[in-house]
Amino acid sequence: MALLCPVLIGRGDLLALGERRIQEVTAGRGHLLLLAGEAGIGKTRLLTELRTRAVADGFAAHTVAAYPRDTAGGVLMDLAADLTRASGAGASIAERLRAGGDGDADRQRRLLAADLADLVLALPQGTPTLVAIEDLHWADDLTLDVLERVARRLPDVPLLIVGTFRSDELYPRVPARSWRTRLLTQRLAEEVRLPRLAATETAAMAALIAGATLPAALTTAVHTRSDGIPLHVEEFLPLVSAAHAVPDTLADAVLARAADLSPAARDLAGAASVIGRSFDVDLLVAITDEPPAGIDAALRELTDRFFVQPRTAAEFDFRHSLIRDALYADLPPLHRRDLHARAAAAAAAAGFGDAFVSDQHERAGQPADAHRHALAAAATAVSLSAHREAVELLRRAQRTTPAGTPTAARADLLAALGAELAAVDDNAAAATTYAEAVAMRRSLGDDAGAAELIPPLAAARHALGATFDERDRLLQDALALVPSTVDTQDVRARILAGLSAMHMLDRCLDESIAFGRQARALAGDVATRLNADTTLGAALVFGGSMDEGWQLMESMVDGAAGAGLEAEVSRGHRMIGCCSSALVEYDRGLDWLHRGVAYAERIERLNDRHYMAAHIGHVLWCTGDWDGAAHWAGQALADGGGDVGTRITALHVLGYLALGRADWDTARTHLCQAVGLAEPMDELQRLSPGLWGLAEVALHTGHAADALTWVERGWAASDPSWDAAYLFPHLLTGVRAHLALDDLTGARRWLERCEERLRYRSVPGTLPALDHASGLLHLAAGHTGRARADLERAGAGWDARRRFWEGTQALLDLARVAHRSRRPADAATLAAEARRRATATGATALLQSMPHLGTGDAGVQRLGSGGPQRLTTRETEIARLVAGGSTNRQIAETLAISPKTVAAHVEHILTKLGAARRTEIAAWAVMSSRGSADEAGDSHTAAPHANAPRSHTIDQPDS
Repeated sequence: MALLCPVLIGRGDLLALGERRIQEVTAGRGHLLLLAGEAGIGKTRLLTELRTRAVADGFAAHTVAAYPRDTAGGVLMDLAADLTRASGAGASIAERLRAGGDGDADRQRRLLAADLADLVLALPQGTPTLVAIEDLHWADDLTLDVLERVARRLPDVPLLIVGTFRSDELYPRVPARSWRTRLLTQRLAEEVRLPRLAATETAAMAALIAGATLPAALTTAVHTRSDGIPLHVEEFLPLVSAAHAVPDTLADAVLARAADLSPAARDLAGAASVIGRSFDVDLLVAITDEPPAGIDAALRELTDRFFVQPRTAAEFDFRHSLIRDALYADLPPLHRRDLHARAAAAAAAAGFGDAFVSDQHERAGQPADAHRHALAAAATAVSLSAHREAVELLRRAQRTTPAGTPTAARADLLAALGAELAAVDDNAAAATTYAEAVAMRRSLGDDAGAAELIPPLAAARHALGATFDERDRLLQDALALVPSTVDTQDVRARILAGLSAMHMLDRCLDESIAFGRQARALAGDVATRLNADTTLGAALVFGGSMDEGWQLMESMVDGAAGAGLEAEVSRGHRMIGCCSSALVEYDRGLDWLHRGVAYAERIERLNDRHYMAAHIGHVLWCTGDWDGAAHWAGQALADGGGDVGTRITALHVLGYLALGRADWDTARTHLCQAVGLAEPMDELQRLSPGLWGLAEVALHTGHAADALTWVERGWAASDPSWDAAYLFPHLLTGVRAHLALDDLTGARRWLERCEERLRYRSVPGTLPALDHASGLLHLAAGHTGRARADLERAGAGWDARRRFWEGTQALLDLARVAHRSRRPADAATLAAEARRRATATGATALLQSMPHLGTGDAGVQRLGSGGPQRLTTRETEIARLVAGGSTNRQIAETLAISPKTVAAHVEHILTKLGAARRTEIAAWAVMSSRGSADEAGDSHTAAPHANAPRSHTIDQPDS
């Protein structure tokens, strides 16, 4: 990991201001610009960038710095030395400093300052000049006096002075403090303060340092620890996993500053660090036993020295978390423990929250009290949907469990912890924890209680990639543990609901519906019944009963919200959004997914949140917002490491993006990884999209036979459930692959196989694929009128559903139809629109497929306006034999020439016609022999309306 961020983050407005001042100085008007901010905020980095830009604009530039307890005029002496090294121009300043003066000291000081100011103002000598001065908070009186005199005359001089100072070290009685006030109130200087980075800026900076998108939880931790100070971000990023680690460089800096405090202030700061980043004054009094006057004096000193800052009249904050952490780490261990014990007792007496009190007890080495308060605090956190906090509290309760705690109570604690771990997407820990709880309950003979935990255990293992068979065994075994009695109906209902969900995810829709209805019949609690309804709704929409399924799922969300069932509401958003993503219902999907992400974030259901984020990436890829897709999928991949489903979906999107951008190696890497994760699960929705992506990569890179292998695997995955939602992309890729291999019969048979499944389900979003495939086959057979009608219907269908990939390809296919029909203007218009869409999205792969029509409108015009006279007599003869289905060897035997000569002629024909395949030569030959008769003959055979059932019968080409 790099130590420095390669890009200046969050300072665009300040750079723009600096650029304006540079331009004004170029025009002859000077400025004194002060860059203010706390240590590590990035003043030097910004100053360096401004210097670089000034030099690029022709400035002479000089950089000097003030130092603690420097000699009088030390900054000016350094400036003289820098000038002398550059051009010898600093001699006069150095001589004047050395000369000093005799007589009245005050008079001589004023004369010296005036003379030095004149010398500084004379620096430009016709060339705009930048003088950068760092750390002015350490500057001596003489330097500040000279700069003040210079500032009064700067408007008439092409001189830009940029100074930096630490706002957190302008202590009382520091000379620069009153100097700064005078300059600003008299408008002699301009000050800009560098703010701390926002959370999003910290995340961007961390990603640039790491060279990859990082999990949001990690960047949030970095932001919290660093307080958005860039230097601290760079220092903390490698250490963020350590709860209280402070980089040595930063800790040493804090402790060096603390060494200058009075003993009373230093001790009070250490005691406050035990309480936390924020501390209550009354609690501080209780644990120190110091008199109020002494505490007031120490707090005033800590405030003046910028260690703490008041929040309210009774509360203070350490200015940075690192100040608190460094002081805390420096406390002697036994003294620290004693302070924690005092804090725990005082906080409990004062009514502080259980979470704070339990933390103090644990740090004081009092486990029983820590355990009791941790359980109470965890219950509160769960009720507030603070699941991450609940995990930490339950883990504390687990660490501090007293030795004599009953096994049943331990099992309950594990079950509660497992639920919270699953909510925050730590599925590996959730699965382990649930398994331990199941074993404990079974050891007590509580089979029903153990069985009740198996559905969430199966869900956690599913998130980790467990196979269908493994989960089926788990749930069936759980069902066998529970007798069919009135008392156990709810437990059985939850297990049956789990079986229903499992079969729905594998698109075994009939089985899913059967289990779901059994669960609804038994369920006595609202949550189980609503979960079953959600699963039933999803099974219905994938089965083609769209209106009924959507209505059932949406009414379930309303019912769950009314009952206050947050987990069920979150799952409902997830199911509706993700089903819509797969079923080409993109507007519905984006609406529910965005709302679902916001809801899941609010209630900290992070597993749902990350999975929905990955599907937002999928929908955005499908609709042509590829930058948005890259953002959502990349972040989901970084965040959703606890769920294999999230990871697979994100990899699909990233693979599709690389495919669309013609980055074939990256596409294969992502898609092969997705398929590798999905294969053990043997789940259609995980496996099929990756297979299709690999098929497209193979097709676009000229490996049509490999593409057919992939789509056949896609067919095999969809076949058991007669799926349509995941099959329809394979349909088009398979047709194109067969045609690339000059196998029109194979393409026709592939369409017939897929059409049966798509018609059976009749999912509206999949049906444009049938018209599209039919159009491709008609085009290959030379029936351009029929091809145009089918492709126009397909294009309209894709566009209505905002399916970018196939919609843009439909435009290209229509352009080919227009070219074959000798309508060059139409071909040019269609190709231009396809090119516009592909360019706007960044679809390099689609742009690369356009040279077959010509790279521009003129190319399309040229290709569409030629005709048979462009071929020689021999080439025309060979073209007609190709149209008749003859191979190169058969043509060679017919014409008594060598196969090599035939191959050369075929290449020339392809080039002249602007064609890519032999089938296109055949289509041209048919068209040239029939002229425009095909257009007229096909006009009365246009297919019925796109929504009407159709059977696509493709005639063989006339030869």
